[in-house]
Parts: sequence; structure tokens; C-alpha cells
Amino acid sequence: MSNDAHDPVTLISYVGSSSGNRCGYCKTSFGSCSFYLRAQQLSVHHYELLINRGWRRSGSLLYKPHMKITCCPQYTIRLDTHRFKPSRDQRQCLHKWSRYILGEEYIREAAKLFPKSKEEKKKQKNEFDLIESVHAPEYSTIQHQTPPEPAHRLEINLEASEFSKEKYALFEDYQRNIHKEDTSESGFRRFLCASPLTYPRNSDKKLGSFHQCYRVDGRLVAMAVLDLLPNSVSGVYFMYHQDYAKWSFGKLSACREAALAKEGGYRYYNMGYYIQSCPKMLYKMEYSPSDLLDPETYEWNPLNDDLKNLLNKSKYVCPSEIRARMQSGDNVVVNDKAKGIEEPGEEEDETNEENDEVQDPGYVFKTKMPGLLTDRQLKEFDVGNVNIDVAGTRAQAKDLVGFEDDTVIHSLLKETVATVGIEVAKEMIITLG
Repeated sequence: MSNDAHDPVTLISYVGSSSGNRCGYCKTSFGSCSFYLRAQQLSVHHYELLINRGWRRSGSLLYKPHMKITCCPQYTIRLDTHRFKPSRDQRQCLHKWSRYILGEEYIREAAKLFPKSKEEKKKQKNEFDLIESVHAPEYSTIQHQTPPEPAHRLEINLEASEFSKEKYALFEDYQRNIHKEDTSESGFRRFLCASPLTYPRNSDKKLGSFHQCYRVDGRLVAMAVLDLLPNSVSGVYFMYHQDYAKWSFGKLSACREAALAKEGGYRYYNMGYYIQSCPKMLYKMEYSPSDLLDPETYEWNPLNDDLKNLLNKSKYVCPSEIRARMQSGDNVVVNDKAKGIEEPGEEEDETNEENDEVQDPGYVFKTKMPGLLTDRQLKEFDVGNVNIDVAGTRAQAKDLVGFEDDTVIHSLLKETVATVGIEVAKEMIITLG
């Protein structure tokens, strides 16, 4: 696909591998290891391809966990919203929130003024409509039925991912009361407002980075940071005010984001990473049917009981390898039982660059990082064809004087291509210097 189809181009710079940094999940470990790139510009098309190869972003920083080395392997998880059927608990959560927003008086009066037909009552009893349910308490849905007035006015809007004092106040309250952590405006701007995502201007879908803001009676009470990609809604972060902690906003937001994916024609809801040994990540398997990404073949595998059992027994699982062994009649021995995890943190903590042990280029090859392009694929691609930008001048890597002899540049370009894959490598531009 040419750059014209997903303009503008992707501009990234090499950061490299780091290990030994404090893990954002198990907290007490210093065994986290990832490969990093920095994006100045990143097309939504390319970012979706990277997500489907195990990458995530935090601000402009792109990271791919080294699944065999990192202390807490992180499996990319996604929900097919066309097949998603909310559980009883999730449906009840939406129902309770709706009753709180609307209020008992409104519900009684609305039933008298706008009675439902027998067919509507039957459908409401026997079928659950996710999209209808998440929109039911919104003021935009019921305003044509007023009076009566609801108990509270709920407004939910997708807004530009821009900084505001109102948004930062919500984030500060969430971090201080929920996670017991300090915050800064600069950190909030860098990781949850600034975005490298770019998209074609003629798209028939909303694309790019957004803040989905929840306001009750004009007050910002919750906010989701979302990336809208060509075929998926990717959840980056979610926060809510402590005053609303009892309303299970995690479930409310997940259902709403799944509904957004379904309603907007994105289909998939990317829920970030799943870690079987991390208690705060287990809620993700409650949204089913979900699939996990194979870290070596990049195939999607249903998160069923068989896969959960394997994840319970082993720190690292490659479903395709296990299937191949079973088909060949070999005994499948799963060991290296996952460690117990205490005090799990948020996904974004994984990207903490402080105290990292920076490795020399070539580290991912030396340590056999799962999912790399093979030597044959790299040779066929020819790293010399990588597009580069040196002080604003565009060229190909092979045009550099002494490129083949410059082992550092050749190595870092080879490492980047091996981790991002052929399709992205053909079109990206790596900035040097």
C-alpha cells in the first residue's frame, strides 16, 4: 500500500533495547525488558500493524516487550465486538448506572408518557442491545422525551486529545487517590495528550487520538484516552474521579469502548496487554470472546480454558509451537511456572525509562527475541532499502557512505526492521542524527 493511502508518512527514530528497569506490573522486580522506538509521526495504519505485532505506545514512545526475558510477559489482547455478548454482571452494571443517571422519578414518568409497545417490551426482555444500553442514559438520547427531566445530565463526547486544567485535575485526583502516586502536568501532557498519530484527511471514519469525556451535570467525572485506528479502537488509559468509584467505571468504560468499536465500524476493541499472573489484568478475560496474539507467528488465538491453563503453568507460552508439538505427537512439557505478582501497576508504568540498562544494537538477535523476521526475510528485504532522514535530507540507507561497513547503523536498522515487520519497514522513514 502506498503512502498516499495513509498519508502522512511515518517518521521514527531508534531508541533500542533496555533491561533491568523496574517493572510496572510486579513492582518489586527489576527484570522488565523491551525494545523501544520513538515516533515523530506515526500513521494510524502503521500503528495498527505494529499493535498486531505486539507493540504499544505511551505518548510518542513505542515499545515491544521481550517476551522471553521480561519478568511479566505481556500478551496483546483484543475483543471482536461483533461476537461480544456482555455478561450478566456487565449488563447489571450498565443498568445500575442508567438508573442512577435517570432517577426513579424520571423512569416512572417516562413510562407513563412514552409507553413501550408489547413488541418493544418483549425485545427488551429477551435481547440485550449493547449500543442502545450504553447510550440510554445520555442526555442526547432522552432530550426529545423531556419533560420529565432526568436526575442527572450525562454527556459523553469524543474530544481532541488536548491538555486542559479540567482534565489534569481529574488525572491528578485519580493518580493520588486510586494509585497513590504523584503526578505532573508535563507527564500528563507527554503521555496522555501528545500523540504522534496521523491519518488520511479523506477518511470516512474518525481516526487518531481522542479523549472520551464523561460529564455529569457539567462536571468531568471520567475520561478515556483512545486511539481510533482503521479497524480497531485501542484503549490507552482510563481515569475516573474517586467520588464515582462505586459505579464500576472500569466495566462501564470497557462496554462503551466496545460499543464504540462496533457502532463506528472499527470492529475490534484492543484492550492493551493481558498478563495471567497480574490480578489487575484478569478483568480483561471477562470480555469474551477475546483473542491473544501469538508472540511468534502473530496469529490470534481464543483465550479459552486451555490457553488459560497453559498461561497458569508457564511464564511464556507460544500457542503455535505447542500446537505443532501436539500434531507431531511430541509430549508438551510446560514449565517455568509464572511467579506470584504483588501490587500490580498500570500498563503505562512499563514505559518508565529511568534506571534502564541500555543495550547495544543487536541485543534482540543475541537474546532471540520472539517474533523477529528471519535471516532469510531480512536478506530478501535488504536493509539498505530502508528510507532514512538525515538533518532533513531524505535518502536510502545504502546511500550512506560506508553503510555496509558502519556496523552500528547497519545493526540498528536491521534490528528495527526485524521488530516492526516488512510492511511497516517498506514505508517508514528512520530519522538519524
